[in-house]
Amino acid sequence: MEHHSATGTAIREQLAVTHTTDHSELYQDLLHIASVAAQGAVELIYTNRPSSFQIEQKSSATDHVTEMDLASEDLIRRVIAAHRPEDVVIGEEAQADPGSQQESDSEVVWFVDPIDGTTNYVYDLPGYAVSIAAQIDGQTVAGLVADPSHGRTFTATRGGGAFCNVEQMQPNRPTDRSSEEFLATALVATGFSYSAERRARQGKVIAELLPKIRDIRRMGSAAVDLCSVAGGRVDAYFEVGLSAWDFAAGALIATEAGAQVGSLDPGSTETEGILAASPLLFGPLQELLCMLGAAQV
Repeated sequence: MEHHSATGTAIREQLAVTHTTDHSELYQDLLHIASVAAQGAVELIYTNRPSSFQIEQKSSATDHVTEMDLASEDLIRRVIAAHRPEDVVIGEEAQADPGSQQESDSEVVWFVDPIDGTTNYVYDLPGYAVSIAAQIDGQTVAGLVADPSHGRTFTATRGGGAFCNVEQMQPNRPTDRSSEEFLATALVATGFSYSAERRARQGKVIAELLPKIRDIRRMGSAAVDLCSVAGGRVDAYFEVGLSAWDFAAGALIATEAGAQVGSLDPGSTETEGILAASPLLFGPLQELLCMLGAAQV
């Protein structure tokens, strides 16, 4: 679905890149489980999409959940449990028992967004996805984002590269311009809060950002936006107010593709913001967004 809050510390922990021990076989096993679960979820929400929905309000009138979100998450949980019954699963809709992670003997924790971009899904617009990530010791080691509207499945394992279907991905890396020139021609994706007050502040940031870049895209799914950076469909993406299930899979995919992913504000330990961009663009865009106060909205 869409987005809630996460601390800057949590974002930093989950985006940290370490390649100290070869666990590639385990990571591939986890990715296979994610793939099986995602195939079932896509069949449920896309192939068998109902013509009408039962919609319930969550944090605001613009934050909602459908019966398909709940059914998709339940299906994913059942697939994971069938393969790895001891693992903890944290999903957007059901989340998890606060003590379950401490009580589990498994080192693996799953983060699941059964439909990231529910508003797009309800309106039958493209730009929603199933997002599944597996973490060990707070580090995402396998991630999958299925974008059924475009027939794309994005996958990555830690240290194993990132792929769209079977093709390896990489972000835009222009060699004919400086980082400052790249910033001026950058296509940047973002997302907005459910809070009307926060949206108003975000709108002011966007108004100041627009004259300094090529253009803005607001597509409605953090997971898809991160994968769009990974594949060069946009040059950068930033947002505040995300939860781990929103960005865990997509951030790994972007990182493994060769994008730089990190905090929106490097000088704060409390920022909720995430930024993903081509390495050439990351520094100048981060500096500009900090100057505009994007992380403090």
